[in-house]
Amino acid sequence: MTVSYPDILDQMVAIARSAGELTQRHFKRFAELEIGVKGPGDFVSDADKESEQLIRAGLFALQPDWSLTGEEFAPVEGSDAEHRWLVDPIDGTTNFLNGWHYTITIALRRGNQTMCGLVYNPVSDEMFTALKGGGAFLNGERLKVSASTDVAMMCVGTGLPTPNLQLYPGAYDRLDAIRAPIGAVRVVGSAANSCAYVACGRLTGYYEETGFVDTAAGILLVEEAGGIVTDWWGRGPETFERTGVLIVANRATHAFLLENLQGVPRKDPVG
Repeated sequence: MTVSYPDILDQMVAIARSAGELTQRHFKRFAELEIGVKGPGDFVSDADKESEQLIRAGLFALQPDWSLTGEEFAPVEGSDAEHRWLVDPIDGTTNFLNGWHYTITIALRRGNQTMCGLVYNPVSDEMFTALKGGGAFLNGERLKVSASTDVAMMCVGTGLPTPNLQLYPGAYDRLDAIRAPIGAVRVVGSAANSCAYVACGRLTGYYEETGFVDTAAGILLVEEAGGIVTDWWGRGPETFERTGVLIVANRATHAFLLENLQGVPRKDPVG
């Protein structure tokens, strides 16, 4: 079967915009949302579930035989084992529940390659899109990562987990290891949006331990915008896609983070 990935991406954009309209209706009354708890510090709302249901319906109407992995429901294994959608219907749920910016992210995989993806911020109406080999864009304008090489001007994103989360150990030691010489540290609250901000130059880099469903589209954005993506030991997708231990950055910030994160004791998730 011949697949036109630009056409597929156009359809993904339309579906994400519909999900954005749905989630915005909830977002405008965020204080009233019924909230369940998936785990410590990890919340789920009716809006998450409704958004994923809408996205699933749209994607399966487009390609009923493809597989899908989402955040809120069990994976669907389609008859076409080569193609798989990755869907996070609200990335940054805690942001969403407190009236802060959040994103919707959809990526399409073919085998072990991300062919296209999007990160949509409905609050700001920013649609980040990327096509493998075809560039990264924000609302149709082509993106390039920051060209800055000055350590004192680096603006680095990360997450600050609470102590009851598995990824907590060493998080604040890593922060201490990088924060003194650089210009700023920012916590965006959405892994997908953090990657998008690297792609458009609002952040010079971002590091965290997070899920691949959240970051697949964002990783493609950064790569297509000229950035570098590895794990904290400099290894490629065969490792960071599995572990979620991630650096996305321009060249100078990547080198800085690689050097300084390795200086903090941290058990290698594959070592």
